[in-house]
Amino acid sequence: MHDERRCRELLEALSGYVDGSASQAVCHEIQNHLKDCPDCTVVVNTLRKTISLYHRKEAPGSLPDEVRDRLFRALNLDDLIPGPTHKA
Repeated sequence: MHDERRCRELLEALSGYVDGSASQAVCHEIQNHLKDCPDCTVVVNTLRKTISLYHRKEAPGSLPDEVRDRLFRALNLDDLIPGPTHKA
């Protein structure tokens, strides 16, 4: 049976896992979880790809504003959308 609480617990440590700052025990626990949880695997892979794309960007603001705003909304980052489209 799939335990969503366990997913949430492990996802809290995801940043450290992806950037390599998590303990070896936490990394091992996450890796074992990912073997049996396709949902969390998608989250980890998406985060890795997002970070990779961010680091490869050519210049700040290289995304068209419209594309950046849609991305931020999709990631529930509305607070980071500048200007008149910003939700109060």
